[in-house]
Amino acid sequence: MSATTVEITQQNFQSLVDRDGIVLIDWWAQWCGPCRAFAPTYELVAAKHPDITFGKVNTEVEQALAETFEIRSIPTLMILRDKVLLFSQAGALPESGLEDLIRQVRALDMDTVRARIASKQQEKKSDTP
Repeated sequence: MSATTVEITQQNFQSLVDRDGIVLIDWWAQWCGPCRAFAPTYELVAAKHPDITFGKVNTEVEQALAETFEIRSIPTLMILRDKVLLFSQAGALPESGLEDLIRQVRALDMDTVRARIASKQQEKKSDTP
């Protein structure tokens, strides 16, 4: 890991995702060519955003964690803000795509997001007999 990214393990995962603010998680493995190709982009963008937590989960080392989150393809990128998972998608992104995602996440009104989540959860409860 570099100075701009945090190695995420089973031991520190919960404390990292429970943070307020934005947390990006790159699920990767050493043997994965697209993961290795994406790594410099991830590091470059991490260096530009010191206020954001950029973490990396090595799926070979942290197999139980990867299994818990049903990681089937790597690289997979997840983005959380204020403990809410907003994005999860397999595949490497170009720098411009990653920057655009960060801009979108920063622009979200999290009160509106939480209200929508609560509304959907209430709908599910209403649909259950």
